[in-house]
This record gives sequence, C-alpha cells and structure tokens, in this order.
Amino acid sequence: MLKSIGRFVVGVCMAGLAALGCESNGGGGGSAAPASGAKPKLAYITNGVAPFWTIAEKGVIDGAKEYGAEVSVVMPSDVNDQMQRVEDLLIRGVDGIAISPIDAENQVPLLNKAASRTKLITQDSDAPKSDRIVYIGIDNYVAGRMAGQLVKEAIPGGGKVAILVGRLEGDNARKRRQGVLDELLDRADTSGGNDPLNEVLKGAKYTIVATLTDQIDAAKAKSNAEDMMSAHPDLVGLIGLNAYHTPALLEAVKQAKKMSSIQVVGFDEQDATLRAIQDGEVVGTVVQNPYMYGKESVRVLAALVRGDDSVVPPNKFISLPARQIRKANLPEFWADLKQKAAKPD
Repeated sequence: MLKSIGRFVVGVCMAGLAALGCESNGGGGGSAAPASGAKPKLAYITNGVAPFWTIAEKGVIDGAKEYGAEVSVVMPSDVNDQMQRVEDLLIRGVDGIAISPIDAENQVPLLNKAASRTKLITQDSDAPKSDRIVYIGIDNYVAGRMAGQLVKEAIPGGGKVAILVGRLEGDNARKRRQGVLDELLDRADTSGGNDPLNEVLKGAKYTIVATLTDQIDAAKAKSNAEDMMSAHPDLVGLIGLNAYHTPALLEAVKQAKKMSSIQVVGFDEQDATLRAIQDGEVVGTVVQNPYMYGKESVRVLAALVRGDDSVVPPNKFISLPARQIRKANLPEFWADLKQKAAKPD
C-alpha cells in the first residue's frame, strides 16, 4: 500500500515540516509576508504518487531556485491523507500552498480554512467553489474534447465506446468526461453538467455504453475493460481519463486478442503510452504540462507572498494548454519529457 510521501527540496531543513517556520496570522486571507530577504516557505501538494508528479516536482525544484523560495513537495496516498497534510501544514505554519484537490466538492471547508490562513492556489485540478486565489492548469473540458477528437480519428466509423476514470469527485475528471461526451455526441458546451454514469448515451455515430470508475487502481481499470468487452462484443473503443489507463486498457485488449477491432485513447504521457503511439498501437494521447504546474505554482505563490497580486489574472485561471501527441510530434515531446523526468537533485 502506498504510504504518504513528503519530499523537501531547495533549502528546506531536514528537520521536517516543523522547519517550515512562522505561525500563520490566523486570518486575513494569508500569512504575514516573510521578513525582508527571507525566502517564502511554500508547500506543493499532489493528489497522489505517480510519475506525473515526479515531473511536477522537477518544476518545483527549478522554480524554487529561480524564484527564491523554500518548497516542500507532499505526495499523499488518498483524500484523508491529503486533508491531514493540509491540517499539519496549517498548524506548523506555511506562507503558501498549491494543491491538487482530490475531492474538490467535499474539501471546500478545509480549503477555505487554509485560504484564510495562508496563500492558497489550486493546480492540476480546481476547486472553483473554494476561496482559492487562482487555478493553474489546463482547461479539462477542452482537454476532454481533444480526447474525443482522437477517438474520432481512431474510429471514424463510430460505434460503441466505454469511458474509464479513476474517480469523478475531482473537478478535472468530471470536466474531462463532459468534454469527451460532448465531442462524441456532437453537443454544444455542457461543461457545467454531469451526465449520469449508468445511462447509455447515444449520438449520431457514437454510443457511450458506460462510464466506469476504478478508484485509481490500474488492475481494476483492466478488469473494467474486460467486463465491457464481455458485455459488448461489438465494442470499438475504450477511453481512459487518467495516466495509467492507456497501458492497463491496452493490456486488456491484447489479452482479449482484439487489437484489430478495439481502439484505446487516453490521457497523459506514461512511457508505455508513448511506446504504444510509436508502435502504431494508439493514435495519440492528450498531455498536460506537469513540469510547468510545479514551476508556475512556485512563481505565483512566491509573488503573492511578497505582495505582488499582479500575477493573478482577472479570471483567476492561469492556462497551461493541453496538447495532442501523435506519432508525428512524439520524438520532440518524448525527448523533452525524459529531460524533465530525470531524478531530482
């Protein structure tokens, strides 16, 4: 079982979170600014432990050096661990927090508590109902539509497809799913909606037979794919909304000997996914920019702590657009990714 991981980078003392220093001022939308010349003490909180976050950590390290900050990277194992980590940081005192909320809807009270005591921003996944200052990341609805476009490329004739997702409590997953649905069903923007999971959705060419969750468990994702192939012998596509899905779904399709009849489309940039694109097994993937999630979070928080609010745009959204990676642009992307995924110093 994965244990919670706290990694401390760029000038953070080995004594642990207690080294994060000063107590918060207890209100007013953030802690007191650090003394002149002092480095802001920040925390970057992920939504789990994954290669994606190792790349983000590299961005945090580089950002901390460039913007003169001390940053801890905290990788919780689940939502309860994440919430406890936030509480611990607030008790010990920290100047700013960048978090990817696991359950945005139900974490609003805690996020608002954090926002009243420190500079709070969201990254990767938003919590739009909270008092966070700004969100840094992709427009997940647009990214979902981009994945739907890849499905149309891979399966131009249409047919039955299934969507697989870790969990839908996160704002990012819900919006990705809506984007996929709207693209495949040729609908207008329903990004604020949430179609029922168990309802079959039929469009002119594509039918979404189900959306299945697996609680971030690759083995369960594979099992869900096997169930879909068994229940729908004429299934033509499997769409995964998380990084681990493409490798897991490909394994299920290969074992079922259905590579010629079922296409897999997914998200993010795991090596197995990129190899599948290189080998022609997958038409493409939709990727984010985890390195810049980390670096931009440090830049924005450091500026806010130093009293510079100009880093926050009027719409409170700093966009780092998603990209579609296909075989043609794979080599350049993969080379850059390998450099950024190198083990942190």
